[in-house]
Order: sequence, then structure tokens, then C-alpha cells
Amino acid sequence: MTSLLRRRGERLDQPRPTRRAHLRPSYEPEAFGHAAERIARFLGTARFIAAQTVVVVVWVVYNIVAPPVARFDNYPFIFLTLALSLQAAYAAPLILLAQNRQDDRDRANLAQDREASVRLQDDTGYLARELAAMRVSIGELASRDFLRSELKVLLADLDSAGAGARGERARRDRRERRQRPEETAAPRGGVSGPARSGRSRRPD
Repeated sequence: MTSLLRRRGERLDQPRPTRRAHLRPSYEPEAFGHAAERIARFLGTARFIAAQTVVVVVWVVYNIVAPPVARFDNYPFIFLTLALSLQAAYAAPLILLAQNRQDDRDRANLAQDREASVRLQDDTGYLARELAAMRVSIGELASRDFLRSELKVLLADLDSAGAGARGERARRDRRERRQRPEETAAPRGGVSGPARSGRSRRPD
């Protein structure tokens, strides 16, 4: 059984196609729509109107001027009326089909434009919020005058600290200079007391 199904090309996971499907005419809707649009576009041109006018005039003139034996459509021009009716009967649905496809495209374009406008509005709102946040953050930043004033204060503090350090260093140098003469003057005065007493004593 499985070999028979495989030979037929049928699959068990798909429904079996009905016989009516084979009887229905199969066509590609997209290709038929493109053909309908081309025909409708050609029917709406001045070239088609001029060609149809030429055909109708030649038809009428031939069936009037030609001998009765050679005429294929006499005065009421029933065959011409039938041809024009058939043309109108086929041209109207083709034009409607082309219009429906154009409406579908316009609707899709309108939906895309609406989505694009919504995204643009969202982006604009986001940019506006970002600009407001940047303005707030820039307002909180220090200005040039404020930085200059702070730098001047810092320079003044540094100058005062430097002046104090220089004064302290000068005072320390003075102290050291005062202490150095006293230390150098003590050995020049003579020998200490025990040394003098030892020299003054003489053995008896």
C-alpha cells in the first residue's frame, strides 16, 4: 500500500486533491493582474482610441463602398456592434481589476505612510525629550564666569599658602643662622673647667 502511494506521489500528511481541482482552470493571479493592468493602461491611451477609430471608419466605408458580394457586414453593422460590445464587456472587468489592484497598492502605501508618520512622531518626541534633558544638564553645568571666579579664588589661596611657606622657611633659616655662631663660638673661648684645673696643678 505504501509503495502504491509512493508511486502515485501522494503524501499521508497532506489531504488528497479532489477531482474538481483538476477541472478548474489554473492561473497565476499575479501574472493575470499584471496583464490586466497592461491592457487597461493601453485601453486608456490615445493610440488605442485612434486605432479603434481607424478600424471602425475602414469597416464602415468598406461595407458601404464594396460590392454587395464582397461585403461581410451590411448597413446595420450588426457584426461591428457585436465586436464593440464584446470589447466593452471584456474591457470593463479588466479596467475594474486594474483599479482594484491600484486601490490595494494605494491602501498599502497609505498604511506604510501612516506607520512612517507614527515612527517620525515617536522619533520627534524622543528627540524633543533628549533636547530638554540636555538643556537641563547644561543648565546644571558650571558656566565660564563661575569657573574663572573659582580659579581666581584657588590661585589666591595658592599664593597665600606659598607666601606663608616662604615666610616660615625664612624664619627657619634665621633660627639656623643664629644657632650656628653660638655653636662655633664655644670652642674658641678656651678649654673647659676640668682641663684648666688639671693644667694648673703642679706636682709637689
